Amino acid sequence: MSSDVSALTGGPMRERLTAAAARLVASGGAATLSVRRVASEAGTSTMSVYSQFGSMDALVDAVVDDGFDRLESRFVAIEPTDDPIGDLGRQTAAYVDHARENPELYAVMFGVARVGSHQAVTPDELAVGRAGTLDRVGATLQRAVEKKRLREAGGSALAFRWWTIAHGYAMLEGSGYVTREKGPIRILAPLLIDFVVGEGCPRRGAEQSIRRALDLPLP
Repeated sequence: MSSDVSALTGGPMRERLTAAAARLVASGGAATLSVRRVASEAGTSTMSVYSQFGSMDALVDAVVDDGFDRLESRFVAIEPTDDPIGDLGRQTAAYVDHARENPELYAVMFGVARVGSHQAVTPDELAVGRAGTLDRVGATLQRAVEKKRLREAGGSALAFRWWTIAHGYAMLEGSGYVTREKGPIRILAPLLIDFVVGEGCPRRGAEQSIRRALDLPLP
């Protein structure tokens, strides 16, 4: 048995291939991803890819998982405070930063960019496999409800309303329709403020919490 094949039974080779695939997506987009290119980037053989993942779809899933792991690590780094509205602003900033710094990976994560016939994340897959990452924002919103900063909306309604804002803004900024310099103060902050005000938060407190979280001048 060759040394290359014997290495296939351990985790490091799988991690190496996933990292190589993520680098290809990040540098050249979903169109650059192929078994041969991933193997070359990882310095191994195409046999390694098939032995570890079995198919291209499984490799893409691993890349998507890596993207959600990176996003979750940003959320984990945000220590909860007594101001859940400010925490929500910081989580929003972390989400947007993730999309800014990993635009190609972000597009694959949410099925915006497809790898061949593979749609990276279907709604069912997101609900079952990767919702834990976004549930961290849901937990922050629930704390805001418990502290009477927001009204109870039932189920995941608040989280989906927040996600519509964060994802929509990230996509518009990533596409160049919104500039990174002016977008946060002209668009993102007002959207977040109006969102929490509409869900029951007094405007004055909402403006202070959100603007402070986004490092913007206070009104």
